Amino acid sequence: MPRIGVFIETREGRIKPAMSGVITAARGPNHELYGLVLDGRAADYKAQLQAFGIHRIVDVASPTGPLGWNPDTWARAIALAMREFGLEALFGLTSAMGKEVLPRIAAILDAPLLMDCLRVDVEKRTAEKSQFSGKTTGVFKLNGAHCLYGMRPNVIEAIPAPTEAKIDAFQAPVTEGALIVEALRLEASRGVDLTEAEIIISGGRAMQNGDNFRILRECAEVLGASVGASRVAVDAGWVPHSMQVGQTGKTVSPKLYIACGISGSVQHFAGMKTSGVIVAINTDPKAVMMQHCDYGIAGDLFEVVPILTRQLKASLNHG
Repeated sequence: MPRIGVFIETREGRIKPAMSGVITAARGPNHELYGLVLDGRAADYKAQLQAFGIHRIVDVASPTGPLGWNPDTWARAIALAMREFGLEALFGLTSAMGKEVLPRIAAILDAPLLMDCLRVDVEKRTAEKSQFSGKTTGVFKLNGAHCLYGMRPNVIEAIPAPTEAKIDAFQAPVTEGALIVEALRLEASRGVDLTEAEIIISGGRAMQNGDNFRILRECAEVLGASVGASRVAVDAGWVPHSMQVGQTGKTVSPKLYIACGISGSVQHFAGMKTSGVIVAINTDPKAVMMQHCDYGIAGDLFEVVPILTRQLKASLNHG
């Protein structure tokens, strides 16, 4: 029976929503799934993890207690846990945290790693990944004693598969190495990181300036969404690069993507084409984004978005 590990990412004492899809992707008819938890709250997560098919929850800690955030220490601890429990594969998120930890684990284990996977076949050791600005999908085969897969957030539908999980305590004899984390400063932002967001509302050239992004933020607050932007808006200095969606920005796969005043360049579309539902708001009905959306609204975003915000508020208040 293949033993498959899943690096469980958490935020402020909660499992990140996108993790349920990653666990779903790791499941198989004969797979024994191990959820690796590093924030010391394994018992708190038991109900949620076993609901999606995790058989064993590994509470990874140091001999002195929970491991504080340090990608180098975490990577070494996870690598030791993989060897201890005989895990032949490890799944994680292609997120900011995943990009820090997974490559380090791969280096320690001298193992192949493929990030931004769309789907994985553990038995065949193959994974699919978008290529050439989303124009095609490549199938990659990994070889090695261990294989690591970073899944694109939200690309796999989360499907429950209830089981009974057991918690295993594992003390990893690791200490701070060359990398020392002295402080964490989280930038003030509304909503989750774009790569993990389930709903995104983005603005493009038509936003005209940075102050006008207030309209999108107001709508995002009601939707529980994150706010993104096209490269044009970022290059103009209206918003920071951390908000850019596209080939040279962040690749996202939200359940809902609302493009406001975005023409729809190949580069931007490459970064969000795997979104579940795409809504475009544009004064030009012939804009490329309007041709590649599920729902198009031919209108001025400065009129449409405030109406949408008011209607959503009214709907929620009556709900």
